[in-house]
Amino acid sequence: MSSANEPLPPVGHAMAGSAGAMFALACVYPLDIIKTRIQVQTKHEGVESTEAEYNSALSGIKYILKQEGFAGLYAGLPSSLIGTASTNFTYFYAYSFLRTNYNKKYNPNAGTLSTAMELLLGAAAGAITTLITTPVSVITTRQQTLPANERQSVVETTRSIIAEEGVQGLWKGVKPSLVLCVNPAITYASFEKFKEFVLKSLDKKVLTPGLAFFVGALSKTLATVITYPYIMAKVRLQWKAPKEMEGKIQAYTGSFDVLGRVLKTEGFFGWYKGMSTQITKAVLSQALLFMMKDIFTRYTIMAFALVRALKAKQA
Repeated sequence: MSSANEPLPPVGHAMAGSAGAMFALACVYPLDIIKTRIQVQTKHEGVESTEAEYNSALSGIKYILKQEGFAGLYAGLPSSLIGTASTNFTYFYAYSFLRTNYNKKYNPNAGTLSTAMELLLGAAAGAITTLITTPVSVITTRQQTLPANERQSVVETTRSIIAEEGVQGLWKGVKPSLVLCVNPAITYASFEKFKEFVLKSLDKKVLTPGLAFFVGALSKTLATVITYPYIMAKVRLQWKAPKEMEGKIQAYTGSFDVLGRVLKTEGFFGWYKGMSTQITKAVLSQALLFMMKDIFTRYTIMAFALVRALKAKQA
């Protein structure tokens, strides 16, 4: 009979990671909407918009509650959950698959991987994930940023993008997204290193949920600070101007165009607009993910062990 202590196959890690990520997103989703709307708030070379100016996460939440009601805080949640599930399933599967096969071939004694190798494996898994899941990211950004009277369902949003921009419109922002593959790579590589340090320092073998939360928060903060300008650039590339601004602003042509125009109109700190909300959301989400992934991993191991036991009994 299989033991619950047996290691999970890549698909098991992917399932556990996706479940943890979806739980985390549901907890922090209002912050996700606010940080996205703050990221697309720009002066647009002097063009003014009647859209609300969010000064902080709290003011944004109050405004949405007043204008759109409680449901407005969860606009685009279905596509976000689909995106989170697909992104994390793909990432955890790819990362676990690449790491397992690398260890089998080049690290048979299961020694600690170097930081460079952790980053490389994380970046490779991130690139695979980005190419597969960018369309969901584009759809989610549109649903989160368009005014309530212009917002459409997932299917309608997809059709609108294809009709207006062609199929390639679903992969808008894919280039900065590929650059941002270094974000989860930094997150997971630093998590492994911080985890190793904490376990050695406290003479423990396994992180408690509380310690996993702390280490996950620290790892995600580091990754977010390093990559934030490109995070903002990716969101603005995927954003669509509301009808009131159509024809008044020039569409962005790429991430360097975004960064250059923001620097010109808003200065250096324009690159970091909304970063505090992004960090709060990202840190809470990632920390909850790491904390819940361990819990979901235990249940997934038990589920796999039960399935193996049933198959063995039938055989």
